[in-house]
Amino acid sequence: MNNTIKLAVASALLAAASSASAAGGIVAGDWTIDIGGNVNAFYISNNSKDSNTVDGGLANTAQPNGNTSTSINTGLLPSWLGFTGKTRQNDLDVEFAISLQPGASTTSSLGGGGGTENRQAYISFGDKSWGTILIGKNLGEFGRDAILLDQTLLGVGSQGIVGTAGGTTTTLGRIGTGFIYADFQGQINYTTPNMNGFQAVAGIVQPINTFNLGTSLDATDAQSRPAFEAKGSYSFAGDVSGKVWAEVKTQKADYTDGNSYTANAAGIGANVNMAGFGLTAYYYDAKGVGTTAWMMDGVSAVDGKRKSNGGYVQGSYTLPGVGTKIAASWGESKLDLAGAEVNDTLVKSNEMITVGAYHPLTKHLNLVAEYSQVKAKNQIGEQNKSDIVDFGAILFF
Repeated sequence: MNNTIKLAVASALLAAASSASAAGGIVAGDWTIDIGGNVNAFYISNNSKDSNTVDGGLANTAQPNGNTSTSINTGLLPSWLGFTGKTRQNDLDVEFAISLQPGASTTSSLGGGGGTENRQAYISFGDKSWGTILIGKNLGEFGRDAILLDQTLLGVGSQGIVGTAGGTTTTLGRIGTGFIYADFQGQINYTTPNMNGFQAVAGIVQPINTFNLGTSLDATDAQSRPAFEAKGSYSFAGDVSGKVWAEVKTQKADYTDGNSYTANAAGIGANVNMAGFGLTAYYYDAKGVGTTAWMMDGVSAVDGKRKSNGGYVQGSYTLPGVGTKIAASWGESKLDLAGAEVNDTLVKSNEMITVGAYHPLTKHLNLVAEYSQVKAKNQIGEQNKSDIVDFGAILFF
């Protein structure tokens, strides 16, 4: 099973799912090849009654007929087929990973289905004595732990910009309502050895020119300068287990107003588990970064960079004997106007409350039921609200 899925399973709500990775592997010459992943799909009911203009808002607007919309769609975690290969050569641990993610939804007859993505393709090499170098496409570090610890990783959460009718590869989960999306992106990074629980990673990341949901300047030259990100973390085990981490990311780009702006962000988080209880808390603060995705709506035509911040808290309890995990979380992402900027319809906040139950029917198959309420407000306080109910299943292999 590939590294991202292993981390997702280890970080997710169902302890039973962590045993779902493929056992052993296929020996092919010097290589040990492993195949793993997941398949998931959910019935999603979205009741949205408001029709205010909130540019960049993640609550959906009302259907023209006022009805509740429904869809069958993959959740936040894409269905995943991953291939990894590992070997030890010349005193180096060498690994590769390639994966694909097929969608589970279609919106029209003869439509075929949701899109297929290729989120992961990397090589890594190193040794436990000095660390590991990774080159290729993988999940980014800024916001990585926030999304992998999010309860909606095994569910749906917000549909957001996906739209009430589904039809795309995944939903949004808590992306944009508590953290900036880490994204799968090209990178070259170095990870230190594990030093009694402490580990750090730093690297160069593919620069991103994100499309805007609200009225914002577009980057005209985002590709000429790389982005940089780094993270330090400390993990601990025992009767009380968990992790604390701190992270930063920066990128400079030229914009359509002729100026260059640097996007900067910092985040901090913690996860603690004891006697069936779990608690996660995360906070980020940024300038020029925008909201939901990196550099989305981060710069205004008036007074330049916009400030943003957000975070989420999450609590869970695993029922003894049955293994069902009950979890609840609240999170919010805020975006401020830049200086003297006047922009009534720009999103001011995206907020979501989620309550869910996650039951391991077998060690590989998990049943999921969630309720989420998403609220999106613009700068003058007008609000859209979506009530989302979903149920389905996710199978790890």
